[in-house]
Amino acid sequence: MKLLRPLGVYRPQGDTWLLADALRNAGIPPGGDVLEICCGTGALTIVAARTRPKSMTAVDVCRRATLATRFNTAIRGLRVTVEHADAFDRVWGRQFDLVLANPPYVPGVSDLPTRGRSRAWNAGADGRAVLDRLCAHAFDLLAPGGSLLTVHSALCGTDTTLNLLRETGLKASVVARAEEPFGPVMRRRADRLRDLGLIAPGQHHEELVVIRADRLLDND
Repeated sequence: MKLLRPLGVYRPQGDTWLLADALRNAGIPPGGDVLEICCGTGALTIVAARTRPKSMTAVDVCRRATLATRFNTAIRGLRVTVEHADAFDRVWGRQFDLVLANPPYVPGVSDLPTRGRSRAWNAGADGRAVLDRLCAHAFDLLAPGGSLLTVHSALCGTDTTLNLLRETGLKASVVARAEEPFGPVMRRRADRLRDLGLIAPGQHHEELVVIRADRLLDND
């Protein structure tokens, strides 16, 4: 997939395509309202267009990302509402049939950046700064019968994500896994991750997981 990616916008890579494959296999019915959180280049919104949705919304805190998503979807003739904002603030009170998220999840830093390209991957000491917010808001973002698909590293705690989603009343499970060699960020941070006990000595790979969470219909 050819995409405009300005400097500082997250480059679609293994986690993006793992989530895209899970989306293709998810059996999402047509005619729904779709939300992509942390849209980056808009790659997942483009894939979601194959479900023939009623509406598509993409949100990112990075202005360059929203510009990239507007361009990449517009040249494909897709009608997408693209918002430069914190997704949990901007769409609060709305519900969607499909929510997609490839949030920042790289652990190992205490201070979260407020600008710059590292904002696309840095997610606090445990990698859950955005994931925990996603889990807390997922039930309210989903319409009855709606589904969330999100991807992150198992280093952030797969069971933690599953448990948090289930505690809100969602049905959650891992629907895809893949081993991924460390990229440049993870390689630079390997010593820190070993000190935190998140990886073993000599470890040079991580497991990526796609988690699906479904809000059951009100009469289920």
